[in-house]
Amino acid sequence: MRWNEFRQSMPVAKKWAYFDHAAVAPLPAPAVEAVTAWARQAAEEGDTVWPQWAARTEEVRRTAAQLINAEPSEIALVPNTTAGVNLVAEGFPWQAGDNVVTLDNEFPTNQYPWMNLARRGVETRRVPAPEGRVDLNRVAEACDARTRIVSLSWVGFASGWRLDVAQAAQTAHDRGALFFLDAIQGMGVFPLNVKTSGVDFLAADGHKWMLGPEGAGVFFCRQEHLDRLQPLGVGWHSVRRSSDYSRIELDLRPEAARYEGGSQNMVGMIGLGASLDLLIHHGAGPDRSSVADRVLEISNYACRRLEEAGATVVSCREPPHASGIVAFQTPGRDLKLERQRLLASGVVISFRGGNLRISPHAYNDEEDIERLIAALAST
Repeated sequence: MRWNEFRQSMPVAKKWAYFDHAAVAPLPAPAVEAVTAWARQAAEEGDTVWPQWAARTEEVRRTAAQLINAEPSEIALVPNTTAGVNLVAEGFPWQAGDNVVTLDNEFPTNQYPWMNLARRGVETRRVPAPEGRVDLNRVAEACDARTRIVSLSWVGFASGWRLDVAQAAQTAHDRGALFFLDAIQGMGVFPLNVKTSGVDFLAADGHKWMLGPEGAGVFFCRQEHLDRLQPLGVGWHSVRRSSDYSRIELDLRPEAARYEGGSQNMVGMIGLGASLDLLIHHGAGPDRSSVADRVLEISNYACRRLEEAGATVVSCREPPHASGIVAFQTPGRDLKLERQRLLASGVVISFRGGNLRISPHAYNDEEDIERLIAALAST
């Protein structure tokens, strides 16, 4: 009943068997209603309701913190994952000769900001992850006394490999480094407690598994690291007395909001807040696995049906590493053209890393999977 209720909140399910949440998620009805209400107010009321929007945005900050058991003061509302990565990459007090350790199969967002530090004498060490499998022993071996940050994705965007976050953080800390988590492919589904897992920094745009609009994301900075990062893009919103425009005093806020700079994407954040409320209502949270269990259940069912239909599942489906991302091959097909062919049958998937990729959410059901299987068999 819970998942039927969730499905009723997703207008996309009326038309599509939608398996592309690892790319861009469709908006749930509550987010659509929140964004539409904002647009109506903006058109009819102008800035007379701005204080209401600002208050709602602060509620979103608290909700995002609740989702990962952070303090609201540790959450900055950012445009995207890239912005969050760059807050650390450009704000950290690097010295020439320092290095960052990441993986060679990371999404570009978790590689380019670190590689861009070469101009400051900082090396980026890209550890091989053959077949998408992450060996934390190899990550540890790549670290040395000058490793300052280890930056890894919670879930690999192409392979679907899911890290044990606490183990990854411990690997970094054991080598004297801090741990940055690119959480975009896990946050909103899998439980994460930043207080106990050892994550130092985290970033995630909301437009994938959190079901939010693009351009509205979350950055987490452990309180003890706030003063370690030089704030970038400092503006009126960065200081304690942010609403006193006539008082010019660079007195930074003692919260992660100091990194937000100027005016926020309020409509995006309001939409994201509605989506987060929906996910929490259906069992997402730092110590709640209902959404994760359902995503794994439906993706495991998809794997069984794909294999029965003659496809080869490439993603690791061992319980500690399985995620909602499933990469697979269909023998004898032009995989680059397969997505367009499936779209004509009402099925949405992706082509990533040389494989077809599905990424079902908790509202997807067995009927959606059967539409996928039928579409694959239609030629």
